[in-house]
Amino acid sequence: MDLAVAALAFGTIFLVELPDKTFIAALVLSTRYRPLAVWIGVGLAFLVQTIVAVTAGALATLLPDLLIKSVALVIFLAGAFVLFRTAPGADAEEKEQEQEYAARASEPKNFLRAAVASFLVLFAAEWGDLSQLLTISLVAKYHDHVSVFVGAWAALLTVSGLAVLMGRVLLRYMKLSLLHYIGAGVCLLLAAFTLYEIVAG
Repeated sequence: MDLAVAALAFGTIFLVELPDKTFIAALVLSTRYRPLAVWIGVGLAFLVQTIVAVTAGALATLLPDLLIKSVALVIFLAGAFVLFRTAPGADAEEKEQEQEYAARASEPKNFLRAAVASFLVLFAAEWGDLSQLLTISLVAKYHDHVSVFVGAWAALLTVSGLAVLMGRVLLRYMKLSLLHYIGAGVCLLLAAFTLYEIVAG
């Protein structure tokens, strides 16, 4: 395992997911169900989605190198665009997302049912998410599915853990709009580095 690639995957996915609906969903679920059950359910949903993304990225490595880098460049630029575009309304959208996930969460359940409910909510909500696309791109770019898997899943577990344990406190001191801009900046840096590799290669 390459620790540098794992760290890059962790940092990228963490910064993109922190202002995402994932954080809000885990936070809301943890107010309805036992936090540990929520974290386990959410973590298992992320496990499945990360495995799918890494598998797709591994299959993409069979394509020509220039095509892989070009697609990665487009995904990084698209990610930056989406994050920049959604940043101004992110703080207001947070309230709407909280209401949406609160409506999906029913009355308190036992531990297993709470974990399953949390799994289903996140599993349904996260398909085609920016973090999945970035995971695919990172695997295809670095040809290292194990390192990217470890970094990406660890980032998702960390974000959901933060939401479950101290989501309300974090939202009091940080603006989701600022996190959107930071995530967009990371995507732009990755895009610039990928463009350099294309031109230099």
